[in-house]
Amino acid sequence: MSHAIRRATELALDETTVTALRAALRTTADEVVEAIIDEVPPYANALSGRMGATIRRSVRTALGHYLDLASGNATGGDAGDAAYELGRGEVRDGRSMDALLSAYRVGARVAWRGLAAGAVPAGLPAAEVAKFAELTFAYIDELSAASAAGHADELAARGRAHERHLEQLVRDLLAGASPDALLVSAQRAGWQPPVSLTAALLPAEQARPAYRTLDPGTLVLDDLPDATGVLLVPDADRSHLLRQLTGRAAVVGPARPWTRACASYARAVRARSLSGDIRDTEEHLPELVLSADADALADLRARALAPLRTLPDATARRLEETLRAWLLHQGRREEVAAELFVHPQTVRYRMSQLRELFTDLASPHRVLELTLAVGLRTG
Repeated sequence: MSHAIRRATELALDETTVTALRAALRTTADEVVEAIIDEVPPYANALSGRMGATIRRSVRTALGHYLDLASGNATGGDAGDAAYELGRGEVRDGRSMDALLSAYRVGARVAWRGLAAGAVPAGLPAAEVAKFAELTFAYIDELSAASAAGHADELAARGRAHERHLEQLVRDLLAGASPDALLVSAQRAGWQPPVSLTAALLPAEQARPAYRTLDPGTLVLDDLPDATGVLLVPDADRSHLLRQLTGRAAVVGPARPWTRACASYARAVRARSLSGDIRDTEEHLPELVLSADADALADLRARALAPLRTLPDATARRLEETLRAWLLHQGRREEVAAELFVHPQTVRYRMSQLRELFTDLASPHRVLELTLAVGLRTG
């Protein structure tokens, strides 16, 4: 409150004037509060009941401290601290700093009118009235500045806390926390759960820029291992989301109920680990299914294709390619020949060889095993 204190050193009200002003203090404080209620809409309901009584006491305290300052008997620290806390409280009550500054302006006008009405009859010399006015408005300005600092600090603190809560919610979702735990985490973060979430993996440096172009309810985390970022997009229109991520190295998982976002994330992670340029996991479901257990697939291939190991490598490769085409085209010889760029008679000859090697080739179970074994081997 250095500016107001400096003004106070130029004006020390005599005891008679101070006594007269203190006698009018309660009335002036009530007038200030009533004027704020009438003129600043955000406070129309906030100053009623218990809160109204608290605010009235606070205004009286501030005015009392001001009179101490004007009489040269106080410093500004206590009032400044109270104003700072008032600014923080306005954030908690959901009001903007504009509303509080308006209240200060109204309060300054009404307080000056009431204080001047008491000071002049008490004998304050006309030459001192101007100094008294300057002190009054300097005091209010410094209270306003202290409140603005408190308001800004509380907003910043709440913003940081909100970011931390949102990041923890993402971590809980990716870890597959229980639905009850996820609800608690969402409530703490002030995040409204959607019906579904779709995970998208990107390089960490692309996560935030992409996040700013998506639905405001999107969750983001950009400090995952391997410099990876993840977006969890609520109720996504898949084709639109893929278009929005065009030009970015994104892998998009499936939509899943929001409490099972971990499943969308896990599929995107697995898709990224496969060779090739996968953007939409929904277009690569066979590869994802067959890669779910690489060891099991290797064992299946070794067992199902064991008869081919008795042949020279080149012959084995030709017969495996033929077997794959025959299975995928359901035995239609002309289509198999067209895919392999051979004559249909060649297909017939090779299939005779395969039937000798695989005596149970008509068995549905054998067909299933062979289809899985050769499904991603070529083509």
